[in-house]
Amino acid sequence: MRLRSRFFNLEKMNKMPCPAPENDYLVVHTELLRNSFQALTGQPLIDDALSPTDAARALFEAPFVLLSHNTEADPILTYGNLRAMEVFELTWEELTVMPSRLTAESPNRTERARLLQQVTEHGFINNYSGVRASKTGRRFLIEKATVWNLIGPSATLGGQAAAFSHWRYTR
Repeated sequence: MRLRSRFFNLEKMNKMPCPAPENDYLVVHTELLRNSFQALTGQPLIDDALSPTDAARALFEAPFVLLSHNTEADPILTYGNLRAMEVFELTWEELTVMPSRLTAESPNRTERARLLQQVTEHGFINNYSGVRASKTGRRFLIEKATVWNLIGPSATLGGQAAAFSHWRYTR
């Protein structure tokens, strides 16, 4: 089944604009991504010598997939870099209104929910693998993904994020 046919109401669009020079590539959000990743894994998500704005641009243009979702009961994707939009075959407008569960096909959603619960409990996981689907139904296996909690001010959970560099199309 295609993601387009399962698509979510476009009227509930995320108000966050697409990363661009005019909005410093959403530097506030990318700093949340970077700081949470470093705090939980002990490793930088991207060169930590970069200024926040340069890092935000580098993350948006990175050769790896980077996604995040919020804390709603049915979490909505809040960020995806250019590579994420390419791999999932989504525009920014489509990506940022989509429930993150729709990145997995129905049979794989239980396994995905179990993964996210582990991340919630432990902060992050490394080396995750799983099958995902693009908007057009193109399936791909992600490998060696890191999934982590986004930790906001006062240690509040601000959602979760995932990054991966390895994927291969299965059909």
